Amino acid sequence: MDDAMSRRNDLAAMLEAVTGKDSVSTDPARRALFSQDVWAKGETALAVVRPESQEAVAALLPVLAAEGLAAFPRGGGMSYTKGYTPDRPGVVVDLTALNRIIEINADDMYVRVEAGCTWDALYRALKPLGLRTPFWGPLSGLSSTIGGGLSQNNAFFGAGLYGPSVESVLSLTIALADGSLLKTGSAGADGAHPFFRTYGPDLTGLFLSDCGALGFKTEATLRLIPLPEHEAYGSYAFADAASLTKAMSDVGRANLASEVFGFDPGLARVRLKRASLAGDAKAFAKVVTGQGNILKGVAEGAKMALAGRSFVGEADYTLHIVVEGRSKAGVAEDFARVEALALKAGAKTIENTIPKVIRANPFTPLNNMLGPEGERWVPVHGIVRHSDAKACWEAIQAVFAARAEAFAKHGVETGYLVTTLSTTGFLIEPVFLWPEALFALHEEAVEKSWLDRLPRHAANPDATAVVAEARQAVVDVFTRFGGAHFQIGRSYPFAQTRSAPVRALLDSLKAQLDPHNIINPGVLGLETKA
Repeated sequence: MDDAMSRRNDLAAMLEAVTGKDSVSTDPARRALFSQDVWAKGETALAVVRPESQEAVAALLPVLAAEGLAAFPRGGGMSYTKGYTPDRPGVVVDLTALNRIIEINADDMYVRVEAGCTWDALYRALKPLGLRTPFWGPLSGLSSTIGGGLSQNNAFFGAGLYGPSVESVLSLTIALADGSLLKTGSAGADGAHPFFRTYGPDLTGLFLSDCGALGFKTEATLRLIPLPEHEAYGSYAFADAASLTKAMSDVGRANLASEVFGFDPGLARVRLKRASLAGDAKAFAKVVTGQGNILKGVAEGAKMALAGRSFVGEADYTLHIVVEGRSKAGVAEDFARVEALALKAGAKTIENTIPKVIRANPFTPLNNMLGPEGERWVPVHGIVRHSDAKACWEAIQAVFAARAEAFAKHGVETGYLVTTLSTTGFLIEPVFLWPEALFALHEEAVEKSWLDRLPRHAANPDATAVVAEARQAVVDVFTRFGGAHFQIGRSYPFAQTRSAPVRALLDSLKAQLDPHNIINPGVLGLETKA
């Protein structure tokens, strides 16, 4: 047995003494898998630890601190910003075993859930009770965990009305570096309940969107609302990005729609190429069974079948909207206002297949993390003011135009997803697809039946370098516009762009809560200085 293996075995035994038998893996393949995200491979972790209780997570951290080893928190593994990839010797803490829904309190309208529970599992548990969280998940919610989402922040389901995931949080339980468990909000007193967020300074907010820099989330309490009883769907085509942007901002400011999202022609073509006969059949079935009664479902399914894929023009920018509410009349009135705003901005109405399918089957397997020809896929994104959205998008388009020759040479394709966040935020997400070898994470996350259909590509570092440079140029555009970001990780310039008072406060918090610099060090650009 070589020295490195011996040291790993000693480490595993020490960690198992804290977190329990069979909770630690030093298998090389598993360590490599858990040390990479969608975009990058980090330094391979010395071990992967999977605690099964909140107390075990808390007890683990001071043990690692005593050994001088960093702890990197991992949920569903869907980061594309090096959110948990190790950059120094350490251990990846897999939090997916903390997956219980602890309490659904319909009287007091909150739900307590462990951090490793997926958004899909929570939605399915609440739906039969006629309940939902205001924000109810990202598109990756089949695998993405609630703790990961609150660390990174999320867009999508419910975000048009209620804002991103962190806006639905009432309280958190945080495992701190010293081994204690901190409860926030009204739960911050012994025996108290987590029903109210802002009792005194908002400590909950400190640990949201922090990428695990200040402590590891072990439990979250989210607000509940009654499940909306009625929905309406609209899809519209625009001749250019400017008119799509205006329509989305007008609808977002009016606070009428739960989801407001759009695609450019490039991303629309990718989505249509991905679609398969089997996928269409599954989507059809979901729409039919999700419509409340069989006659309505069959009618909706028939409209989908007749529309096929011909409803989107090759050059169209498309907008898709979902309106929800308590009464059919109220939803109809809000939808009429939405449609009037879209038409005023230059829309033409198209078949509303896409929002129907997405709502009928919100959390799907993660096959979209590869292109239709087996290409690697990676996004980059930013959130700007409505008044900056048009100019910011144009600036990104200019970045891509300047690199058109390099993109063509290396087979790099691009597209855009755009969406709104409550009344104030406009999110622009460029995506890149390019021929490149897959990571172990892709092999793990994508369905085998889907992978088997796709061609495989050889390692292509030159193309990846082109993508990396273009991504950074896009980040620079967002920085110029004063943009914000979700899942900051180690990719977006957070700490280095903060004003002096903000940076001083962040540095003092990091030093206070993580004096040995072992809690996901380097994320957010924060390090505890010796």
